[in-house]
Amino acid sequence: MKHLLKLMDLTTDEIVSILNLADQLKYERKNHIPHPRLAGKTLGMIFQKNSTRTRVSFEVGMYELGGSALFLSSRDLQIGRGEPVEDTARVLSRYLDGIMIRTYKQSEVEDLARCGSIPIINGLTDYCHPCQVLADMMTVREYKGSFKGLKMAYIGDGNNMANSLIVGGVKLGMQVAVACPADYSPAGDVTDWAGEQGLYTQYSSSDARGNVLLAARDADVLFTDVWASMGQEGEAEKRRAAFKGYCIDAQVMSAAKDDCMVQHCLPAHRGEEIAADVFEAHAGEIFEEAENRLHAQKALMVKLMGDDK
Repeated sequence: MKHLLKLMDLTTDEIVSILNLADQLKYERKNHIPHPRLAGKTLGMIFQKNSTRTRVSFEVGMYELGGSALFLSSRDLQIGRGEPVEDTARVLSRYLDGIMIRTYKQSEVEDLARCGSIPIINGLTDYCHPCQVLADMMTVREYKGSFKGLKMAYIGDGNNMANSLIVGGVKLGMQVAVACPADYSPAGDVTDWAGEQGLYTQYSSSDARGNVLLAARDADVLFTDVWASMGQEGEAEKRRAAFKGYCIDAQVMSAAKDDCMVQHCLPAHRGEEIAADVFEAHAGEIFEEAENRLHAQKALMVKLMGDDK
């Protein structure tokens, strides 16, 4: 494993290895055991999309691993004024030990990896969100013990989160169900691949509520995300109409298993994709998921940037 560009690039064993190390690093942090595995290393963090959790978790993670992190917005880099990604990659490779980029186009992440000579981490693109899903899978395993025999359901927009959750869930052997409007389906290459594995079902008929309840039936874990992601604010009203009924509420929870857990990558819009009472009832799981961004990403950085990679 040289980079994390998308989860599809990783084997099941590589994902599990990251999760195992994340568990270990979380244990060490909770017990105040230092783990400066990246002492002297520097991570460059390129942000073309703002973030709370991504910036703080990567910056704190590098500090706790003994290294340092540089925040680089598009205003700070020549890439924001037209310098080719290829040139940026070659220059930064001479200064840094790794790059995390949070941007719009997946091609920019791929170009950094192609032209640079250091590990590249996809902190989010419009296509996928692999770091978040590593944290999600870590949280599911914490609460459920293993992935064997589990069913996960994703309710809502077939966006970057849906794409990565489908891949992560299927690679770890879970049954994956998605309920979304037909015009807001996940990426075709992702659903085609998942369908070939025999573990994927999508509900996209005109019956919104029926789709949601079918996907949620007997689920062990329910996932959702906002209906309008960053950069889609102008479509908010249109999307509210399109996603009416695609809400995790008490009725949906009653269709799932009694011990079903709920995950949300945050920020959450209570009363839209998730009911306020459901969110609060499962807040412990959701904020554990948020914390696990730190541990999963630390494990990933050690795997990519550490001396024992």
